[in-house]
Amino acid sequence: MQINGHDIGVCSWSLQPADVSDLVHKVRQLNLAHVQLALAEFVSADPAKRQAMLSAIRESGLHVTAGMINFAGEDYTTIASIRRTGGYAPDDDWPRRKADTLTAAGIAKDLGLKLLSTHIGFVPMSSDPKYSVMVERVGEICSGLKEHGITLLMETGQEKASELLQFLNDVRARNIAVNFDPANMILYGAGNPIEAIRILGRHIGHVHVKDAVKSETPGTKWGEEVPFGRGEVPVKNFLRALEDVGYAGPLVIEREAGADRLADVRFAINTLSKV
Repeated sequence: MQINGHDIGVCSWSLQPADVSDLVHKVRQLNLAHVQLALAEFVSADPAKRQAMLSAIRESGLHVTAGMINFAGEDYTTIASIRRTGGYAPDDDWPRRKADTLTAAGIAKDLGLKLLSTHIGFVPMSSDPKYSVMVERVGEICSGLKEHGITLLMETGQEKASELLQFLNDVRARNIAVNFDPANMILYGAGNPIEAIRILGRHIGHVHVKDAVKSETPGTKWGEEVPFGRGEVPVKNFLRALEDVGYAGPLVIEREAGADRLADVRFAINTLSKV
């Protein structure tokens, strides 16, 4: 499916599939062919199971827009808890998470992918001594991914766009870009998503279609994720801003809440099709 020249896809984890067969079935129910694929289950599988899962994806006819890796031990209960536990920030978890990311990169390469997204964790202010640690760690990740021909996609939302832009420049890797998620900007209280698109511009390599409403205390408490088109992301301005910065890639619907994910993804598709 294409809308306004963009391939429309869905995040595999949004559909909460029981297995690859169930994932394919649910994507087909949505009349879609594109999917961003969560790879953590592939990383943890034994070699035989992993090969069977890879074969099922290859034979499914689905087009995978990018891989995604998340990590055991990440706690999204509150903004404070994910600040402590997310991504590559925790020292104790760094070696294992680096290894898992590089394994995921190898799997992505096996599937012919060029992109792998993750939440790298909260980036400290540039004046913080730990800022250079995060720059170094993400640089190591990019170096490892480069061997597989993979670009790292950093999820937006945890930092303001201007801070993220500075970080991208400081990492100094050519294989790093942004997975832009407008709802995350609202959920984390990190700024206006339309302004963020204009700031990040050419660094946007993949886009999530997601919506949210801000909390009464942005940056301290989570906002609320809602179906795309029912929140504070201005749909027409969102698509226009992406066009203005030259983004022509897929629009991949992500839904991480709600009791009927399929219905919410369909609502997002209808919202996009009416613009």
